[in-house]
Amino acid sequence: MTPQRILEAARALFAARGYRATSMQSIADEVGITKAALYYHFDSKEEILHRLTLPLLDELEAVLARAESHDSAEEVRWRAIEGYVDVHLRHRHTLIMLVRDMTLLVQAPVADRFRAAISLANELVAGPGAGLEQRVRASQVVAGLADPVVLFRDEPAERLRSLILDGARALLGEQTVPRARGRARGRSGGRRAILTGEQVEQARLLYAEGSGAEEIAARFQVSRATIYRHLKI
Repeated sequence: MTPQRILEAARALFAARGYRATSMQSIADEVGITKAALYYHFDSKEEILHRLTLPLLDELEAVLARAESHDSAEEVRWRAIEGYVDVHLRHRHTLIMLVRDMTLLVQAPVADRFRAAISLANELVAGPGAGLEQRVRASQVVAGLADPVVLFRDEPAERLRSLILDGARALLGEQTVPRARGRARGRSGGRRAILTGEQVEQARLLYAEGSGAEEIAARFQVSRATIYRHLKI
């Protein structure tokens, strides 16, 4: 299919040259179509970027929401860690593309959604009622889950996954099981990971009226990642 060929060509060019240095004409040339044909499928380079990053963000938010719904803090933590790694490995070429041009990671809505997902991952890994030491360690773990995917891009995914998870276990050490009081977030307490159909419609209306994702999340007692996932913003 031509749209998929365009996306694959754009991803490769963005990773090799950088997003800003890649023109629509160069994408058309890479695919072997005219620039007019390219514009028939995509209105702009920004739309292509959005289409390339959307699967990674959607999957990342979804795996964290599923992790958040478990009852055990231990299971929440490791579901979040493993899911985080798996998503980045599945979309390693997109991640490489984004890292190649770091300015892309500070653009809204991509930056907002990434920040919300990373923040939620940090919270899930730290566990309920975590103190500063646990939260710092959790942030170190989360930061170390994606970097090796880029740095060792040519290594087999399964081997890399195993080593990354071993590193996370080493960082967590004896703190794998939380010592703090409280229950895991999800079905048994704390913020919910899903919205009802009616709440989704209400959230969309609030967003259209100018409310921010953080404000909407607080209103419905869910994470910002949940709001981004439901609203696709």
